[in-house]
Amino acid sequence: MSDIPEGLLYTREHEWIRLEDDCGVVGITDYAQQSLSDIVFVELPEPGTLIKQNEPFGAVDSSKASSELFAPMSGEVVEVNGELEDHPELVNSDPYGRGWMVKIRLSDPAESSGLMDAAAYGRYLNAIEEEEG
Repeated sequence: MSDIPEGLLYTREHEWIRLEDDCGVVGITDYAQQSLSDIVFVELPEPGTLIKQNEPFGAVDSSKASSELFAPMSGEVVEVNGELEDHPELVNSDPYGRGWMVKIRLSDPAESSGLMDAAAYGRYLNAIEEEEG
């Protein structure tokens, strides 16, 4: 079973966001990193880039596949996790900690109402696993 920390909000595309005042820290979930397997490269936007909720903002390449990253909320990228450039495997080993990807200054905090809390995301994952059989 995937690790689903409380206090974060989740998307159907398996990104998470931790809200901190007018900003949000974004990464991919434990489920996503397990599905991708060994992550070898992370492509992230430059600080100052405007991202829009549910639209691609980067990509993750693994030994299995390449997968787009979708913004959980809209805003301006204010910081990028530079550590992932040399150590993309941090997304596998610590997806909710050192494997974070970007920090954004939120342009519309109300967008959070469309995201799932930990319990709802857990139910969503259970439905996916049942569907996959």
